[in-house]
Amino acid sequence: MDTKSKRTTVYFDTELHRALRFKAAETDQSVSDLVNAAVRESLAEDADDLEAFEARAKEPSLSFEDVLKDLRCRGKL
Repeated sequence: MDTKSKRTTVYFDTELHRALRFKAAETDQSVSDLVNAAVRESLAEDADDLEAFEARAKEPSLSFEDVLKDLRCRGKL
């Protein structure tokens, strides 16, 4: 085990835990390794989302009301 690891208690739904144990056995990985990988992937997705928001922060925005008014003025509604 990595010396930088921390121990914690996580409560899983019974069927989810069963599936996780089976996957760990099937892939010759520990449950901890699978959970760490899943959390790491989730956090990476969050980081990607934040980068996308930051990249678009200076883009002009329209209110929903303005979009509807524009659609109506152009005869689309």
